[in-house]
Amino acid sequence: MTTSSRAGLRSWFAANGRLEFCLTLASITLLTGACVALVLVPRHVGPLQLATDEAEVLDTTEGLDDPRLTPVRQDLQPFGPILVRRVPVAGSPDALLVAHAGHRADLATLEHDLGPAIDAVSDVWGTDWNRAPVIVVAGSPAEFTALTRSAGTPAAADVAAVSLTGSYPPGARPTDQRIVFNPDARRRVGDEGLATLLRHELTHVATRAVTGDGAPLWLLEGYAEYVAQRDQGNTFSQIAPTLTTRLRANTLPTELLDDTAFTGTDAAYAYEAAWSACAFLADRFGTDRLTTLYQRLAGGPQSAAAQDTAFTSVLGISHAELLDGWRAWLRARAV
Repeated sequence: MTTSSRAGLRSWFAANGRLEFCLTLASITLLTGACVALVLVPRHVGPLQLATDEAEVLDTTEGLDDPRLTPVRQDLQPFGPILVRRVPVAGSPDALLVAHAGHRADLATLEHDLGPAIDAVSDVWGTDWNRAPVIVVAGSPAEFTALTRSAGTPAAADVAAVSLTGSYPPGARPTDQRIVFNPDARRRVGDEGLATLLRHELTHVATRAVTGDGAPLWLLEGYAEYVAQRDQGNTFSQIAPTLTTRLRANTLPTELLDDTAFTGTDAAYAYEAAWSACAFLADRFGTDRLTTLYQRLAGGPQSAAAQDTAFTSVLGISHAELLDGWRAWLRARAV
């Protein structure tokens, strides 16, 4: 074999080697792609399902374009389909009630009570507030916690309801407001108690524009409970059973309650005592002056001196005179 022949053979083998390498590489690439495709194909192939980030609304297709409903449907989507009820409110958009199918009875009770509750709050506070809130009944304790946590106010499982407000410019009237009910609220307090709770939370909605973080809770919660109980025909002992028991044992409050009293095992007493302080002020000075006092002190944290000044300017009495009058009023009801 000549040198040129050997060179030609080497060239031929080299060319074929490159071809063989290319074919091998191509085969590996095709096989790899096929394996990946097999891994990615779902085990159960069916009709194409379009994902949605909003909860399905049952029983109706009307009003689903309401912009207030969109964030609610997004928040409730992980927890299943929802029911929506629209409640007409004079001079305002419709209020929205939202719940899952398992809470139709709660929805019916709230739908029945909402109009009168809005009127009861407006009778005391006036009508310049968001009278068309969104009201949600959570379907489970986990959902209740999730809905309140997403708004930055995680509520404990024993809390019956929470009012939530989105961000808004200072001085503006809040509009992004929602009341969230614990799924067990109606079972715990009954229909009448649920109506009272609704009026209480609506009062927080109404007063939110003038209420700041850190304001004295004895006034914030006492005022809301005063409005909720006003003209409902309940006796003192029915409204404040824990306080009544202490009064009958000759145990009277010595001071307006500190904010820390509203958490823990003694919270029921704190809410009842706060209600009684506001009920006393309304009874002695009138509802209008109680409301003026609220507007004066609810804007944020208040020192003892600031509260004393407000008592003098709005009520015409000192802090000490307020306490004396309140305690005397309580003694007369310890029967």
